[in-house]
Amino acid sequence: MARVLHNLLLFLIRLALKIRVLGYWSLIYGYCALCTTIALLKLWWNIILRPTTTFQWGVRETPPACLNDTSLGTHCYVRIKESGLRFHYVAAGERGKPLMLFLHGFPEFWFSWRYQLREFKSEFRVVAIDMRGYGESDLPLSTESYNFDNLVTDVKDIVEYLGYNRCCLVGHDWGGTIAWLFAIHYPEMVTKLIVLNSPHPSVFSDYALRHPSQLLKSSHFFFFQLPRFPELMLSINDFKALKALFTSRSTGIGRKGRWLTAEDLEAYLYALSQPGALTGALNYYRNVFSSLPLSQNYVRSPVLLLWGERDAFLEQEMAEACRLYIRNHFRLNIISGASHWLQQDQPDIVNTLIWTFLKEGEGRKSYRN
Repeated sequence: MARVLHNLLLFLIRLALKIRVLGYWSLIYGYCALCTTIALLKLWWNIILRPTTTFQWGVRETPPACLNDTSLGTHCYVRIKESGLRFHYVAAGERGKPLMLFLHGFPEFWFSWRYQLREFKSEFRVVAIDMRGYGESDLPLSTESYNFDNLVTDVKDIVEYLGYNRCCLVGHDWGGTIAWLFAIHYPEMVTKLIVLNSPHPSVFSDYALRHPSQLLKSSHFFFFQLPRFPELMLSINDFKALKALFTSRSTGIGRKGRWLTAEDLEAYLYALSQPGALTGALNYYRNVFSSLPLSQNYVRSPVLLLWGERDAFLEQEMAEACRLYIRNHFRLNIISGASHWLQQDQPDIVNTLIWTFLKEGEGRKSYRN
């Protein structure tokens, strides 16, 4: 009898897991279909309103002058033997000083860290990379090339190529997600972790499934699962949707923030208008659902989490929940009136908070190799 009950219990557990998995993927594909329908309606509406300009967009042939600003650093390249990929990065500060490595988000590239490159080069060797599929770094064609393991390994390889065995790691948005994962898997290589507007991946997945409002704000995750169509929607009307991400009242930099200049915006359009650039950026999203839940969760480095109060894509409640997965000092700062694009929106406040965090505990000397 006991054996029968045991087998019945195992059967019910397995059945519950299968139902949960089925429900998970049904939700994902159902929401993808809904987002696709909404996007098609938007496309038809654009064609009706702007029949001659909807399908007009152009590749920017010449980089704007701001991308060659020598005050930001030197443009460098590294080819990683294991992956065969070439990465582009901008570096400043003396070689041999402690490494501060910056990871950008979507739809950005190294340029999003321009204010921090200038600020921290006095005390650090600052390096802002173009992550795989972005900017002047190589763009792998297969979607599988953008899984979490490959993205985390990229960071490890770059740190080691630069001649370091540890760094102060700074990430925003998708770069923040990779920074969390790197700190989880390589704790000995992260002296301090600084994340901007990016929740711990387990916090995000748990919270989104329990809060429809966050699921709605994350609708782009589902829409971006589609092949080719998202690239089209981001390109029409000469990349109008991309421009709106940074400049619109709902998602762009706040009224009190440091707005993008016309040249800054053109820098983003130059990077993202290149052939294949949007596909590389979107492939990060096309692997996310198969990469969760995480098998490891805990971060053992000191963590600073900076959060823009007006983030249009991520609910603030997730920020505090990140504390559950941190086994070290955790500091959270909510920046009033700031948007998702935090390090560009409020660079002075962000830089001051980072300096304060860096001086805590062992002080700056702890960063040296």
